[in-house]
Amino acid sequence: MPRPISATISLPALKHNLECMRGHMSRAGRERGRESPRIWAVIKANAYGHGIEQAKQAFASADGLAMLDLDEAVRCREAGWQGPILMLEGFFQPRDIAVLRDYSLSTVLHCQEQLEMLQSAPPGKSLAAWVKLNTGMNRLGFAPEAFGAAHDWARQLLQQGRLHEVGSMMHFARADDDAAFTRIQLERFHEATAGRPGAVSVCNSAASLMPECWASFEPSTEQWARVGICLYGASPFAHRSAHSLGLLPAMSLQSEIIGVQQVRKGEGVGYGHTFIAETDMRVGVVACGYADGYPRHAPNGTPIQVMGVRTRVVGRVSMDMLIVDLSAVPSAGVGSPVVLWGGSGPSVDEVAQACGTIGYELLCALAPRVPRSIQALAATQARQEGHDKNFLGELT
Repeated sequence: MPRPISATISLPALKHNLECMRGHMSRAGRERGRESPRIWAVIKANAYGHGIEQAKQAFASADGLAMLDLDEAVRCREAGWQGPILMLEGFFQPRDIAVLRDYSLSTVLHCQEQLEMLQSAPPGKSLAAWVKLNTGMNRLGFAPEAFGAAHDWARQLLQQGRLHEVGSMMHFARADDDAAFTRIQLERFHEATAGRPGAVSVCNSAASLMPECWASFEPSTEQWARVGICLYGASPFAHRSAHSLGLLPAMSLQSEIIGVQQVRKGEGVGYGHTFIAETDMRVGVVACGYADGYPRHAPNGTPIQVMGVRTRVVGRVSMDMLIVDLSAVPSAGVGSPVVLWGGSGPSVDEVAQACGTIGYELLCALAPRVPRSIQALAATQARQEGHDKNFLGELT
């Protein structure tokens, strides 16, 4: 028998979350008499651990896909995706340009070296490009004083036929917790891009839910939002739950109890005895540990569900096992079902918050050794999405 741990990936939940985010922006746009941004569905890091092919299928109605890895982009093309694909870090070596051309991939340009590589590349199929401005994230992007020259260079490459489209983009550093600094970044972007043609992309998941970010542009400006974590049923905000945003968990991690121990008052549990029983108690051993992607630093009290009842993790997480308090579940025993996050159990954000991290990390860290099962879209629904995508492609 296989070890009793598995993850379930729900394609209907992924699809729902995309439509939910589109609905949030569409409603905000109607209230302001504006068109809402088009959506890049961000599927970097193997679609936040959910699987590239699964995400490609669930996000069939997205306007484009955005990611980092060229191999993952090629997989999307080979799986049948015909819409735009944006490489969020652009390319890294001159030889990458041929892959971009062969698979019609759009690229971010965030440094002078990339512009030089494009200028020196042999002639070939033109690319779409987005010039990135560093407005205060201080990660990737041209400084404000260098952005104008970089954008002009990209426009020259457009005139030379090396590019066929040039847009401008940035990334918010604190859209989830600091409205004042977010406004400063937005002002810097407006100043740097004033009078420059092309589409713009400024919003991540958090900013997509802040219409003041994307409604500050002229109505005629083509905009693209880069929506990531919300698509997977987690919240970009510490103060707002995914449930309150109408999002559904797209990944659930479940296992079983494989052993039970009676622990006496004053005895320790697990490595280092980081938990000492305050009374006589039963604990259950769960087939899940840090080698499965569960955080080793999960403290005592991290929420977990056993037989539909919420309880807590106790003791240090081991490589292959963790321990739960069964005081609230007296009937639990070997074989009892456990939900570590998602589904009817605690949300991934709740578990992450208890561990002092974010849901992004837990989703992305799920280990390859954990078997995945896929909750598929209805066959008729999938066929209809394929028909709609082909029809839209004919129109454009």
